[in-house]
Amino acid sequence: MNILTWLPRWIWLIIWFIGQIITSSWSVLKDLTTPGIRAKPGIARVLTDCRTDAEVTMLAALITITPGTLTLGTDVDDEGARWIYVHSLYDGDPASVADGSIDMQNHLLSAMRRNGFTPQDFDQTDRHLPRRAAS
Repeated sequence: MNILTWLPRWIWLIIWFIGQIITSSWSVLKDLTTPGIRAKPGIARVLTDCRTDAEVTMLAALITITPGTLTLGTDVDDEGARWIYVHSLYDGDPASVADGSIDMQNHLLSAMRRNGFTPQDFDQTDRHLPRRAAS
């Protein structure tokens, strides 16, 4: 990716995010208008690949704007890794909450960084688990 694709990546983020808003709004509306409760709330502490406060803030805002999810807070650990705390109304499993948050992060960082972001360059598995100390 290069700087020439920066504007199209922002446009794609906006289109993708509108789709996320519609999908999640539909899920919440369906749950509100039908008998029974389908909600399985969950909270996860998610390790991000964000490098700046602006990236973390934008990610937290997008998560919070999406119906059914909420960013509860952020944290920077002693090693400088940036974490977000995410509550989801429908993903009770912390791994599912983390997967959804990381998917949103990947779309966001691809648009925000001038030279793009390639998720394949990072190990994005088990982002909800605490980091293990180096042996």
